[in-house]
Amino acid sequence: MTAFGFPVGPVALLDEVGLDVAEKAGGVMHEAFGERMKPAGALGRMLGATRLGRKNGRGFYRYHEGHKSGVDKSVYPLLGVHPVEAHDDLVQRRLVYSMLNEAAMACSEGVVRSPRDADIGAIFGIGFPAFRGGPLRMIDDVGPGRVVETLYQLQEQFGERFRPAASLLEMSRKSGRYYPA
Repeated sequence: MTAFGFPVGPVALLDEVGLDVAEKAGGVMHEAFGERMKPAGALGRMLGATRLGRKNGRGFYRYHEGHKSGVDKSVYPLLGVHPVEAHDDLVQRRLVYSMLNEAAMACSEGVVRSPRDADIGAIFGIGFPAFRGGPLRMIDDVGPGRVVETLYQLQEQFGERFRPAASLLEMSRKSGRYYPA
């Protein structure tokens, strides 16, 4: 995700924030938004193994004197996963397009007051690449139809969590935008 423009990747961010804090935030989001925000079980397994991230020197990464020193490969069996070669483009599409979809839902559900508020929040809150303008600006730039098409492809491959937001479908049908052209 750093190649896409984020300051750090999502797993490194989890270690920085603290896995306990991430689990608490995930629980709050799940309570507020239901199944679409269901936390992954990985955080619970990590916490069960007393892995809090950088704060206790045990997370997804190894730490030496407070500095990240590489991936902690002992995490793989703990999580029941095996490292595989992943194509950067596919990883980016899965992560970014889920953010675009969620930003569209947040806007249509009134979670944010305006597209501008959503974009500024994403840039300053989660480090969304400022040069991309924010997730809703990115939807305008890519085109709602193309975003919907990509989400459908991801849904076919990876399941319902990629179902396009109803507001995106409507915007695509009407050739709408979040910002004036």
